[in-house]
Amino acid sequence: MLTKRELMRNAAVVALGVTVAKLPPAYAANNAEWPTLVEAKDLAEAGFVYGLPIVMNYAVMYEYAVDRNSGQFKAPFNQLKNEPNVFTYKDTAIVTPNSDTPYSFAWLDLRAEPVVLSVPAIDPKRYYSVMLCDGNTYNFGYIGTRATGSEAGDYMVVGPDWQGDTPAGIKQVFRSSTQFALAGYRTQLFGPDDLANVKSVQDGYKVQMLSAYLKQPAPPAAPTVVFPKIDKELVKTNFFDYLDFALQFAPAQDNEKEMRAKLARIGVGPGKSFNFKDLPLEQKLEFGLGMKEGQRKVDEAVAKVGKTINGWRVSGLPGDSAHYNGDWMKRAVAAQAGIYGNDPEEATYPFTRVDSDGQTLDGSKHNYTLTFPPGQQPPVNAFWSLTMYDGKTQLLIENPINRYLINSPMLPGMKTNADGSLTLYIQKDSPGPDKEANWLPAPDDKIYLVMRLYWPKIEAPSILPAGAGTWQPPGVQRTS
Repeated sequence: MLTKRELMRNAAVVALGVTVAKLPPAYAANNAEWPTLVEAKDLAEAGFVYGLPIVMNYAVMYEYAVDRNSGQFKAPFNQLKNEPNVFTYKDTAIVTPNSDTPYSFAWLDLRAEPVVLSVPAIDPKRYYSVMLCDGNTYNFGYIGTRATGSEAGDYMVVGPDWQGDTPAGIKQVFRSSTQFALAGYRTQLFGPDDLANVKSVQDGYKVQMLSAYLKQPAPPAAPTVVFPKIDKELVKTNFFDYLDFALQFAPAQDNEKEMRAKLARIGVGPGKSFNFKDLPLEQKLEFGLGMKEGQRKVDEAVAKVGKTINGWRVSGLPGDSAHYNGDWMKRAVAAQAGIYGNDPEEATYPFTRVDSDGQTLDGSKHNYTLTFPPGQQPPVNAFWSLTMYDGKTQLLIENPINRYLINSPMLPGMKTNADGSLTLYIQKDSPGPDKEANWLPAPDDKIYLVMRLYWPKIEAPSILPAGAGTWQPPGVQRTS
């Protein structure tokens, strides 16, 4: 008995007048195990879930380190770009951007030789972190206040195949699973008048090739790469072309060999040559169905991730390769919920789209409040924040006071209630001069709220372990 999907597909194939026999000669010759139509749909679905974080990462890398005209370009590979400000609504390359900490970025090309990251001594009161994230979106290491302390130090980042000795003076070696990786620096900002101090810290960050660090001649340069252009439209039809391209720089790990073998059947992977536009129409249809179903399942999993606590979803999504352990859906959910998120020990991110009654947050219909009872603000070693995003795009919103978040460094300028509790006003219009210090402007539409707890405490009360901690975020209350 035919399923509804098979009936739809067969009807489309008949209408298009195409058959399986019309596979291009290149595919017939080089893909003896080319999947059937039903298999193609299933492989496309699984491949989409597996490849989503990889393609998302490539898109950001392309805008930040390759395309100088992208509007988001930071610096070429192996060069550091300090941002002496925080993200605003104008920054659109990364979904759910962090506007707490000025960033510094260094996209690393590890093919020819390792890269050495040097950090200065930093005041222990100022939180900072350097998150190392590879092309698989694995957080493969940390430098910073929590992980390595506040002292100065030199750290080496190596590619997946690097073999060599650790030079004297290197405190720690971090190995990327891919040949391109990202070093993302977060430096705490205490307020607008603190920018000069942040810039001084950023000036102390240094990125250099190992040969330069050792004052030795550089090895032969890696081959020039022609990076394919990517944008939101191209990725809709060329998704597997981009995945095919990115995988050549990502040697297969043991826990992904089965998935790589499946992808090889559709011409995706090192030594393969996938080209979506060359596929017969019925194969394109199956690929489209598979990708659509994969996206639906990712969206559904994002909405259900973690544990619901007072309307907030609390989870410990991001991590290293061992953390995901081949769970490709978990990795895809982490990327879509907020690519380049921290490990829960570095920062935990409760998020919500609903109020305490489970009703969708909508700034066009209601005003809201969020109240922390006395002594029950988020328990952290560093600081906490609450950031407002557009519920549809997960981007920061333009607003009349250029305020995208409220965080604990702002507390001295805020008003507490008579009992010592703290109430935040979440609405599109000002709550009035007497409450504006506690106002988090909302869009005239759906709302997406994210808390960030930097270096959360591990002793009670604590949000850790994520979803089962002794501290719980209070629910968002509808006031009108």
